[in-house]
Amino acid sequence: MKLMQLFIVGLVSLFLGACASSNSGSVYSRDDARKVQTVKTGVIESVRQVKLEGTKSPVGTVAGGAVGGIAGSSVGGGRGSAIAAVIGAVAGGIAGSALEEGITRKDALEITVKLDGGGLIAIVQEADEAFNIGENVRIIENGGTSRVSH
Repeated sequence: MKLMQLFIVGLVSLFLGACASSNSGSVYSRDDARKVQTVKTGVIESVRQVKLEGTKSPVGTVAGGAVGGIAGSSVGGGRGSAIAAVIGAVAGGIAGSALEEGITRKDALEITVKLDGGGLIAIVQEADEAFNIGENVRIIENGGTSRVSH
């Protein structure tokens, strides 16, 4: 039974990691392909480290509840087993939700850019590229999505 529980926990962790989407300036969705994008240029005024909160979907809660319920049901027998299964499912759901949010949380940058045509904008994106104050950059806009690029 313990091997099955470990397998389920591993499978849930893998699934939660795969659910994480990217807010990188270098990652485009399939829907962005072959669409016209507007490009603006500017100079970086400031760069600040921030965090992107993780996802909070029902997947972590449901998966954690299932694992907790299975683990709890192996405790005791009869009514005690049923009560332990319920307690395990609730505790597992709470833990699964917290685990999902923690696994999918990312480091990010708040990049403030002085546009060449005037104006000041700030964009938050994953911290997978280095940006420096005074550096010339491009702002790429596509619908409601913008990104900073070298």
